[in-house]
Amino acid sequence: MAKPNILLRIPAERLGSLIGPEGVAKKEIETRLGVELQIDGQTGNVTLTLAEKTTDASVLYRGKEVVTAIGRGFSPEKAFRLINDEDAILDIIDLRLAFGKSESDIKRVKGRIIGAEGKTRRLIEELTDSSIAVYGHTVSIIGNIEETQIAREAVEMLVRGSLHATVYKFLHRKRRELKQKKMELWEKPPSE
Repeated sequence: MAKPNILLRIPAERLGSLIGPEGVAKKEIETRLGVELQIDGQTGNVTLTLAEKTTDASVLYRGKEVVTAIGRGFSPEKAFRLINDEDAILDIIDLRLAFGKSESDIKRVKGRIIGAEGKTRRLIEELTDSSIAVYGHTVSIIGNIEETQIAREAVEMLVRGSLHATVYKFLHRKRRELKQKKMELWEKPPSE
C-alpha cells in the first residue's frame, strides 16, 4: 500500500530557506512532524510523505502549512510556530484578487503594508502577536484565529486605502479588547 503524501510547489528561490544551512530546517520538519521531504531543486516541487513509523496522517497537513509558510516568505523559525502552537494557523491573502495582475498596484499596496522602514508590518505583528510575510503577490499571516483575523482586517484596510493612522487606531483598540478578554478569563471564579 502506498504511503499518503502531499505534493506542493514553492518558489525555487525559497528552497534554500526550506532546507536551511546543512539541511537543519528540513531535518527539523521531518523529525518533529514524522514526515519525509523530497525536494526537487529544478521545479520547486516538494513531496511530503509519512515517515515509516508515523501513523497519524494529519501531520501531512501541518507539514504542508509549514512548507507553504516558508515558501511564502517566512523564516523556518517563524514557520515552526505552526508546529509549536496547536492553535496557530496560516492565512494567505492574494493581492491579485484585489487588483488583478497590475504589478505596479501590487507593489504600491505592498509598500503600504510594509510601511516606512517596516514600521507598519512591525506594528501589526506587535499588536496582534502574529507574524507577517509580504512576498510576491501575497501577504501571509501566522497566529491564532483571533490574532490572524485582526491582522487580516488591518491588511485589508490598508489594501482598501485606509489611512495608516486609522489602521493603527483599529489595531490599538483590538489589542485592548484582546487584553480585556484575557483578563476576564482570569477573573472569573471557577464554576461549581
